[in-house]
Amino acid sequence: MADNPAPGALDLVLRFVNTLDVEEGRDDLGDPGQLAAWLADNGLADPADRFGPADLARAREVREALRALLLANAGHGLRPGAVETLNRAAAGAPLAVRFDPAGRAGLEPEAAGIERAVGRLLAAAHTSMVEGTWPRLKACANDTCQWAFYDISKNRSGRWCTMDACGNLMKARAYRRRRAARPA
Repeated sequence: MADNPAPGALDLVLRFVNTLDVEEGRDDLGDPGQLAAWLADNGLADPADRFGPADLARAREVREALRALLLANAGHGLRPGAVETLNRAAAGAPLAVRFDPAGRAGLEPEAAGIERAVGRLLAAAHTSMVEGTWPRLKACANDTCQWAFYDISKNRSGRWCTMDACGNLMKARAYRRRRAARPA
């Protein structure tokens, strides 16, 4: 798995999407307690905040909709429903423009609980889109991996989390398919 951090708050989106390791079947958001701990550890919630099963379902739904956008950044079509999911999440997590002490504007959530955490993630995605770094945040094109990574290639053509693992595997699969399709 690639370990290139994304710039600024976009790295938070990358880490959030990677709370599910598709290949290993490990979900760091396995229950409401794990969700609370992850959100608190990453500055998205107060350590005293408590979350329930509905909050967990909401977080996972947003995570997978963001993964769908990252797969689209890697050249896959956009999964139906992902945009609608994110629009529903954004409607429940209103953002407001706030200025910091240095006079820089940013988006801040006006909600509490899971909506506040979702709002911060969506604000990070929006800021990244405005700054132009968003297209480099991708999900591995290997269907059994889908690990989020920040593409540092010069021409922005990265498709796999790492060339050593998924890239070689996918190229070998494509070669075998082409070879099998050739007439004898």
